[in-house]
Amino acid sequence: MCGIAGFISPNLSENSLKETITLMISKLEHRGPDDKGIWFDYSSGIALAHSRLSIVDLSKAGHQPMISSCERYLIVFNGEIYNHKLLRKKLPDWIIWKGNSDTETLINGISHWGLEKTLSKTVGMFAFAVWDREQKKLTLARDRFGEKPLYFGFRGKTLIFSSELKSIEAFPDTSPNIDMNSLEMYLRYGYIPAPLSIYKGIHKLIPGNYLEFSMKDFYAGLIPSSKKYWSLESIIKKKQAYPFLGSNKDAIDHLESLLRETISGQLLGDVPVGAFLSGGIDSSTVVSIMQSQSRNALNTFTVGFEEVEFDESKSAKIISSLIGTNHSELIVSPNDAMRIIPDLAEIYDEPFSDVSQIPTYLISKFAANRLKVCLSGDGGDELFCGYSRHIVGPRIWRILNKIPYSLRKAIAYFIHQISPTTWDNFYYLFEVFLPNHLRINLPGLKIYKISDLINSETLYEVYLSLLSSWSSPQNILLNYDSSLNNSSFEFCNLNLHDSHHQMMYFDSKNYLPNDILVKLDRAAMASSLETRLPFLDHRIIEFAWSTPLEMKLKNSRSKWLLREVLKKYLPENLIDKPKRGFTVPIGDWLRGPLKYWANELLDEKNISSQKYFSYNSIKTKWDEHISGKHDWSKQLWTILMFQSWLQKKILKI
Repeated sequence: MCGIAGFISPNLSENSLKETITLMISKLEHRGPDDKGIWFDYSSGIALAHSRLSIVDLSKAGHQPMISSCERYLIVFNGEIYNHKLLRKKLPDWIIWKGNSDTETLINGISHWGLEKTLSKTVGMFAFAVWDREQKKLTLARDRFGEKPLYFGFRGKTLIFSSELKSIEAFPDTSPNIDMNSLEMYLRYGYIPAPLSIYKGIHKLIPGNYLEFSMKDFYAGLIPSSKKYWSLESIIKKKQAYPFLGSNKDAIDHLESLLRETISGQLLGDVPVGAFLSGGIDSSTVVSIMQSQSRNALNTFTVGFEEVEFDESKSAKIISSLIGTNHSELIVSPNDAMRIIPDLAEIYDEPFSDVSQIPTYLISKFAANRLKVCLSGDGGDELFCGYSRHIVGPRIWRILNKIPYSLRKAIAYFIHQISPTTWDNFYYLFEVFLPNHLRINLPGLKIYKISDLINSETLYEVYLSLLSSWSSPQNILLNYDSSLNNSSFEFCNLNLHDSHHQMMYFDSKNYLPNDILVKLDRAAMASSLETRLPFLDHRIIEFAWSTPLEMKLKNSRSKWLLREVLKKYLPENLIDKPKRGFTVPIGDWLRGPLKYWANELLDEKNISSQKYFSYNSIKTKWDEHISGKHDWSKQLWTILMFQSWLQKKILKI
């Protein structure tokens, strides 16, 4: 895993060009501490840079920027091509190979097959830039689901790109301005979805796309339209139209075979590979298959919490002992969180408020002390109906359609008259009578979610209500221009007959690439750790979308197909347990050990002087949260993470 950066600029002297690209790549050293390289052509005004985390071919032959065998193309590449050895065998014999890296396979594949054909052949995760020396053309490309980040845009008359915003910020130019549309969407979701970034004029390349800049585009200051080489929508339409017709046993065996093949490929590398083990179905499946393919005990890592209701470390430890891994666990305390919170703005580079960013970073840092690569189970929820909203959302929508709006409004009002803690206590009185698959964690918060979505008019609005931090962010933004509202974006451009699959599609298009993958990439790369996600192999994605709903959701239990695969490796009692989710007790921490830190960031003078938010709206929620009347931790965390990020930027300036 690595960091990449570059630009095309006609205004810099040769010395400035070299100094600037050197400064930019220095900001990405955490992504690749093992080696750095720069290349520039002053006559074309282009500079490329690479910061390397050495995983495949540790020799100097893996150094980047790298030139193709024909010497026409240069590449800076971040990621892994898991099938690169197979691709290399299909390339012509006249290619003179200098080493064994997947980067060299990729650039020579592009030289021989062309970009689109090469992309269609690759199995992997990546973001890269290729410079065509003959046609004077820069191409940017990103993997199918967006595992690896890539920002781009114009700063003045300079076209610039990088793995992270901090590298773009290092370019000598006026400070970029905050995009209010992006800020509105951040408050709604807790992240900023592609193609937006927090800054005006700086974009994220959409997953499964590539972008070609000719010198004509550059001199005109134009960003051409990106081109798709892989489309989730096309895959879903095709697989839903021609579904898997085999038996249950056929489906179980085929999924296991795909997982074994994928995981075997992701064990590729010249360094040891370990895994995150949470104790949940997804990571347990990945680790079980990994260990079955390894002669030696794998290193596995889990994070737990002092608060028992959030802790899964005991379950992970039991599973590890049965599988036979070399297991390590990290128990997180409020003090651990406090130590890392001041660094979150720097780690995540733009406002980001998924609270599980804290344990994700801590476990990544913990694992990085032992190795350079970890596999993770992320992606399984989106493919196999794993989130409660995939099940509850459609049920709620069916019920809502039968209830008059006036009555729904009254129900919502009643729910909000009782605190989440009281709802928790009421639920726990009856939990003993519920079967395992109907038990839930944090019932009070989930009841509040239900009340917030009662006014929904479509299934997509139900989804937004379940996902949103602030359901009406414009109410707390100052000087908000409603014409900027872009909340629907391109998340709902596919209409499926089945509402459960529709919810899974929303998450695959929205939450997975913009939250889960961002969280994991930044947390791991801040620790110089590479993460790999077997469930996001496009062959597994395509198979999962071909299977009928009853193979995902059966008798109100999610992930049926995945559970059946896991039963081949683990006893059923370790599989059939309620989903906890990877989170922290941030609500209690904000009332306790994090209260002073939060008070400073929410100070009236700070909020009012910045002129982004209505102080009174935030103060009301903060007071209600501190008193215990309501749990506004999710909403408050979005504000706190923005304030922390903004404070860092102000101090830098």
